[in-house]
Amino acid sequence: MGFSERKSLQPRIKESFAMKLAIMQPYLFPYIGYFQLIHTVDKFVLLDDVNYIKKGWINRNRILVNGGDFLFTIPLSDASQNKWINQIWIQDDPKWREKFLKVIQSAYSKAPYFPLVFPLIEKIIGFNKLNLSAYIHNSLKILCDYLQISTPVISSSGIYENRELKGSDRILDICLKEKATEYINPSGGLDLYNREVFKKEGVHLQFLRSLPVNYPQFKNEFVPYLSVIDVLMFNDSSKSRTFLTSFELL
Repeated sequence: MGFSERKSLQPRIKESFAMKLAIMQPYLFPYIGYFQLIHTVDKFVLLDDVNYIKKGWINRNRILVNGGDFLFTIPLSDASQNKWINQIWIQDDPKWREKFLKVIQSAYSKAPYFPLVFPLIEKIIGFNKLNLSAYIHNSLKILCDYLQISTPVISSSGIYENRELKGSDRILDICLKEKATEYINPSGGLDLYNREVFKKEGVHLQFLRSLPVNYPQFKNEFVPYLSVIDVLMFNDSSKSRTFLTSFELL
């Protein structure tokens, strides 16, 4: 039974302040739009107690190699769509780390901000916890610190006790438990969530749509929507921060 057909699971308390919340699966080195979402809210929830999706963006993304996009993938151990993200482990093999760093070095060694950004990537890749959710959580913290994003990022694991709820019902329940007055979702969810259902529970639903960002990528024709790695390699932290507001709310 959905929220539209029953009373709220949690009584609504009137607050005198606005609290913006976003909820997303953990992604490793996502595109700049992911960081726009973190930046624009007051709290960001990593939804890691949901099923892992193969060939999604959880452990892979695109970078620039020889003027074109190149898909990198972080190898996992016994990954299955029948497991939650927080039940997945990264392969305990130094070879993939070395190979990944060599790919980044080869692709971006001549980029203007390589000397600043490559150590961040080394730190992220060298993280000693192999749990996929913890690994990504750590990477987001390092990248947010670099971008001066102060939004708290928390994992959903074991906090909300609402695994029996599905889809938008679970999202709305988390909003209520966090006393959120606004929920912001990527624009890809326009057909998944009902504004009126959220409104009845006192939550203003909005959708973030990233606007195109453009910057020089060596002398190549610009390739958009690559990993944040690409953004940081070609732009200093101040310029990268300007991209955090390059979106519209629908």
